[in-house]
Order: sequence, then structure tokens, then C-alpha cells
Amino acid sequence: MSSTGSSPALRVDFTSGAVAHRLRFGGGRGQDLAKAMGLRRGNTPQIVDATAGLGRDAFLLASLGAEVTMIERSAQMHALLAEAMARAVQEGGVFAEIMARMVLIHGDSKELLPQLAPEAVLIDPMHPPSRKSALVKRELREVRAIVGSDEDAADLMRVALAAARKRVVLKWPAKADPIAGIRAPSHQILGKSTRYDVFMTG
Repeated sequence: MSSTGSSPALRVDFTSGAVAHRLRFGGGRGQDLAKAMGLRRGNTPQIVDATAGLGRDAFLLASLGAEVTMIERSAQMHALLAEAMARAVQEGGVFAEIMARMVLIHGDSKELLPQLAPEAVLIDPMHPPSRKSALVKRELREVRAIVGSDEDAADLMRVALAAARKRVVLKWPAKADPIAGIRAPSHQILGKSTRYDVFMTG
């Protein structure tokens, strides 16, 4: 993800808005993402979010007890995430507890994943364009302006499949074609607009 522009309006926030609402009312470990990542009673894997972006999925997983390492290669997005994490720590309470389970690294996941040998990896590349609400589209445009188009998503998937000890999860639009050159997933969890392709590697 290379920086292709600036987006001063974009803000990462873990303590209010949709993220905080999801924390209170999201449905716990019964949510599709949690099930895809292998969170269940008695099992809380260590997770690497290889495409941190806005950090929302990492925050959700950490709120459910997982230790999550976020990797972001865009310096600008990394800075936004770091600022948001610092504000959440200052907020205290449950937000500080969640932040204690989140680590942020600036770097390229293709280089870092083999070193980390993670238990489970989440990959959420920039998705193909789709028809969504103006609000979502504006935010996605802002993120895309910072991180680029993730044209190396297939390469990242191959590295993750070789590095992950138990599973790799690809978050992808429900109706989008699979990423070319990647083996079929072990199973899928389908939502209304998003699907999780789960690749077991153990």
C-alpha cells in the first residue's frame, strides 16, 4: 500500500461512533469475523491483522479477548492508528483494556509474517469497487487515497498461507470473484455483503 494522496478528513476512532456501538451490541463471539478467526469457548488464538487499515476488525477481535498484532505499511495510516490507540488508552476503562491486547507495527506484512509465524492471520485488502452508501464510499475513497489498491493481495495471501500455523482468513465482498492464483478455501462464512474465506493451514 503506497500513499497516493492525503486525506485530512479521515479519522480513526475506537471510542465512539460505529466502532463503540459494535463493541456494545455486536453479538460477541457469535459474529462472523470471530467465528472465521477461530474464536470460540476455550480457544482464543493470537491473531495478526496483516492489513490493519482503520483497525476496526482488530479492535473487535481484541475486545473479544484476542491478542492482535496489526501491521500497516502506509506511514500515514499507521500514524492515524497510533493516534487513535493513544486516545483510547487515555479514555481508560474498557478501551484501555482492549488497547493492552493490541500491538501496531509499521511495515510490510509480506516481510513480517514469516518472522512472526502467527497462529491466525486476517487479510482484508482494498476490495473491488461496489455500490454502497455515499458515506461508506466516501470513507473507502479516503482510505484508498492513502493506502492504494493492494495489487499485491495474491502475493500477501501466498505468504500468509505459508506462515500461518493454523488459519488464514480473507475478508472479501460476498459476491466478488476469488483472488486469482489462490487455492480454494477450506470453508466460507457468508454474510449479506461480506464473506470470510477460511484457509486452514495446520
